[in-house]
Amino acid sequence: MLKRAIHGSLRSDAMGCYPLFACRDWQHLARDLEALEAEGELVSLTAVTDPFGDYELNDLRLAFRDLARPFKEHFVVDLSQPLDRTACAHHRRNARQALAALEIDRCEPEAALDEWLTLYRHLIGRHAIQGIAAFSPASFAQQLQVPGIKVFRARHQGETVGMTLWYRSEMQAYYHLAAYSPRGYELKASFALFSHAHEIFASEGVRWLALGAGAGIRNHGPDGPDGPDGPDGLNGLTRFKSGWATGTRTAYLCGRIFDEQAYAALTGSTNHHDETYFPAYRRPLKVAAQASGRSSNQ
Repeated sequence: MLKRAIHGSLRSDAMGCYPLFACRDWQHLARDLEALEAEGELVSLTAVTDPFGDYELNDLRLAFRDLARPFKEHFVVDLSQPLDRTACAHHRRNARQALAALEIDRCEPEAALDEWLTLYRHLIGRHAIQGIAAFSPASFAQQLQVPGIKVFRARHQGETVGMTLWYRSEMQAYYHLAAYSPRGYELKASFALFSHAHEIFASEGVRWLALGAGAGIRNHGPDGPDGPDGPDGLNGLTRFKSGWATGTRTAYLCGRIFDEQAYAALTGSTNHHDETYFPAYRRPLKVAAQASGRSSNQ
């Protein structure tokens, strides 16, 4: 869990590690959270569950008694099926073109740090990334030491133009991040890198790729596109991931209130079951309003 200070308060809460909360034994999670609650330090806990977690919905509701509901449909790839049958024609065509122009290899994670930081700085500028996703160099140095990290690199005429980071855990490989240079975008390095990762992981006995969901807090999936960015209502990231996917799995948004009194004071309400945002006191508009009120009183 990641402990977080609560803006405008001396109290703290916690969240599962970005982007997914993983647990070795989900059936015992409720017991662990009861012990955490007994310590009396945290107001609440929020987590988005691993879609490949070995749990039933009742396990989640027992551990996260205040909130356990479907959040997003994550795109997954069944590697027992060949790529030329599962990926869409558009992706296969772009992959062939990109692979003809690029060299793809898997590099040692810690040796890739400097090249990765250069590419990720470009990504931050391109998409104006802020908050937890704007990882620091120190954070990336630690991420590249996590057991199971896999780094794939695309090079053009000796220049690194794109990289993807994956985490392998048993029979699954989880797509984490990707970054590309301007030349990498031109050469469609993303298609080459994802195609290569598919083939390598499949050859090593991995059964599933977890590609994550679309960007933002709204759900994107084959049954519920809600973005205006493309002719089919899907944003670019969602279209890219869905073009590789063989299906989806549900990730759940879960929450637990440890201190009812403190939660009520922070939200200004005794209704603790806010289905639209959890924890309610971290709702962006509410945080902005609190900050504005403090500024006017100073």
